[in-house]
Amino acid sequence: MKTHDFLSSLLIALAISTSAQNVKKYQPGEIRQNLEKLNVLGSVLYVAAHPDDENTRLIAYYANEELMRTAYLSATRGDGGQNLIGPEIREELGLIRTQELLAARRTDGGQQFFSRANDFGYSKNPDETFTIWDREKVLADFVWTFRKFRPDIIITRFDSDGRSHGHHTASAILAREAFKLSGDENAYPEQLAYVEPWQPKKIFWNTGWWWFRNGEMDTTQLNKINAGKYSPLLGESYSEIAARSRSMHKSQGFGSSGTRGSQIEYLKQWDGVEAGSPFGEIDTSWERVKGSKEVVFFINKAIESYDERLPWKIVAPLMGARKALDKVEDEFWREIKQKEIDELIVSACGLYMALKSNQSSYTIGDSISIAMEIVNRSEMKMTLDQVKFSAWSNPIQLNTPLLNNKPFISEMNFVVPGGMGYSHPYWLKETGELGMYNVNDQELIGKPENDPVISGVVTLNLEGEKIELELPVVFKRTDPVDGEVTEPITLGPPVMVNISAGVLVFGDNKSKSVDVRIIAGKTNCNGAVSLNAPEGWKVSPAAYEFDLSLKGEEQIFQFEITPPSNSSEGYVVAEAQVGNKTYAQGLSVIDYDHIPKQTLYPDAKVKVVKLDLKREGNLIGYIEGAGDAIPENLAQIGYEVTKLGKDDITTANLKKYDAVILGIRAFNTVDWLSYKNRDLFDYVKQGGNLIIQYNTSHRLVTQEIAPYNLKLSRDRVAVEGAPVEIIAFDHPVMNTPNRITDKDFDGWVQERGLYFPNEWSEEFTPILKSNDPGESPKNGGLLVARYGEGYYVYSGYSWFRELPAGVPGAYRIFVNLISLGK
Repeated sequence: MKTHDFLSSLLIALAISTSAQNVKKYQPGEIRQNLEKLNVLGSVLYVAAHPDDENTRLIAYYANEELMRTAYLSATRGDGGQNLIGPEIREELGLIRTQELLAARRTDGGQQFFSRANDFGYSKNPDETFTIWDREKVLADFVWTFRKFRPDIIITRFDSDGRSHGHHTASAILAREAFKLSGDENAYPEQLAYVEPWQPKKIFWNTGWWWFRNGEMDTTQLNKINAGKYSPLLGESYSEIAARSRSMHKSQGFGSSGTRGSQIEYLKQWDGVEAGSPFGEIDTSWERVKGSKEVVFFINKAIESYDERLPWKIVAPLMGARKALDKVEDEFWREIKQKEIDELIVSACGLYMALKSNQSSYTIGDSISIAMEIVNRSEMKMTLDQVKFSAWSNPIQLNTPLLNNKPFISEMNFVVPGGMGYSHPYWLKETGELGMYNVNDQELIGKPENDPVISGVVTLNLEGEKIELELPVVFKRTDPVDGEVTEPITLGPPVMVNISAGVLVFGDNKSKSVDVRIIAGKTNCNGAVSLNAPEGWKVSPAAYEFDLSLKGEEQIFQFEITPPSNSSEGYVVAEAQVGNKTYAQGLSVIDYDHIPKQTLYPDAKVKVVKLDLKREGNLIGYIEGAGDAIPENLAQIGYEVTKLGKDDITTANLKKYDAVILGIRAFNTVDWLSYKNRDLFDYVKQGGNLIIQYNTSHRLVTQEIAPYNLKLSRDRVAVEGAPVEIIAFDHPVMNTPNRITDKDFDGWVQERGLYFPNEWSEEFTPILKSNDPGESPKNGGLLVARYGEGYYVYSGYSWFRELPAGVPGAYRIFVNLISLGK
């Protein structure tokens, strides 16, 4: 092992290329497929609104059968959706769904782009969507992506006629507008400092039978594509690949089983060159690039010489093609095909390349050790010339032969230089608006994720030609169950401050204790931590001193927060003073098996709410569903909450609870409720209080979700400020122990509610009615029924969003639901 010691505090402002990912490694069939792809110069861009909207079958088909550059532009990151795998909502859910899309694209062979639009929740029409999105900015982002990716054809998932979710329709409207603008040099001229105008040749709508459920679908004028073909090189049909891709959307419960046989996709052309097929009249060969004949000669020679048992024999003709590319004037295709050739050379030579850090997280001034391991597993003669890292200016000269199957390992030591930004997701660094992220750097717009914190460009010399391959520096560890686990490295502050609660709700004048956790981002970290409170709020003590000798070491300090006597809302901010610098970032880690670990450094603050609240009862049983923070929210206002499992659901055991509450989508996700539902109903019959939060009608574990007839629908009220009318004024749930008024519906977030029942038996009393503008009232959002001696409550109102957001009226109403019968 060779060791090189370099100490550097100099930061160079290098933008890390989006290609700084693990270099792709292909299996023998994939090598053959990608050799053939070298002769294809066509591009497809699929456009829709959210993660999971994309047609993975069509993406898999174009990327792997037609061998086109294929990408998906999602207008949003899906922040406003629900989460079936954990408690994360809003921005953290958007981060999960972003990574699920990237996992899907790694599966089906596509690329991924986004706009700055934020998924603010369900929208019933594009007019509403465009009042919340900044239409001009989102359109600019679409045009930017068209110009940057340069697709020949655009395919939208949705029609532009308004028959779908408002975001869906809006994405199609914007795609059609961007199609007309992206080639116009007068449109968004500020982009032309980075890209050139680009006019796609055609735009299609990916229609299908689901749009014509109530009538006949005329397919005579539609383009038909059999996307269910089988690929002998990959050993799967494109439908099977698509199912694996779609199954990456785990937070949305979109696991899919692969299908076999023909699968016809329909494309309706909206605009552009008329032809008999999507790529008719579009040249996707090297004929579209001048001076490329020599390139084609060497590519065909590589295809002819490919032997899966001696794959390295294609390297010589590929190097010839690579050298011939230097003479091609078209910079766009030259760079794309050079990257494709380089990836093929890596796979043909069996090259293993990795840049591995000694830790997963760093802060400015830390020592970092990077181990470079490169193994040439072929008979090709090559030399490792140098490696140059993005964070340090000087390349490291190596000039080492890479012999067949002889690992080269070199350890390099550096100091993390100043001036590097924290690895917080770039679209969350600035405060955004309800419908838009705030990103002003043009070159960041559209990127799916941050560039790696540090990347290295490895230069190899093959047959006198230099190849540069960019790799991220990653952390690798060995898990006793999963084996080798790769994680992105992170750069954060030297100290982080986490407050134990996301919101603190005070129902009286009593003080609350809050734990503040100090986490050392470096060794020998000492200072003082304090809480800054809004006017009228008191914090005790003023500060604590901390002294952490080890990186990752933690200390917990308890502060007392006292509310004012009157109603009040605001934020308490935690600050850590280290030397003459103040830090106010927390640490949040999202870790699921199907996506890379995600690390955020959010603002260290907690919302505090003082409200006028009376409550009855004390002991709550909670059956978790898809995941929400309701138990923690109820504990904030004094309830004792016990999470219940299958074996806890007996009539005798449930008697002690003042209320039993089912988490969101419990009847969709908890299998044993298909038979334990009767025990819950018996609990009600004997005087209990059962509260069911929203479920969807799709994939219920049982249709018997209530002791009486109750039918769920897709009715919802998407506008969070939509008027709510109390229609059962005298019902206890509107009066005891808190008198509910119109004011209690102020300040709600994202929506009123979703999946309201639209049919119910006469035993139910509807309590509230609400509706989006221009629609009929929806009375099924809160239904209460007496059953025996107790109460059964079904509510589609979005308590799982309102309580974590600290909405005062939502707490008052929910407490009244718990207090029924007391």
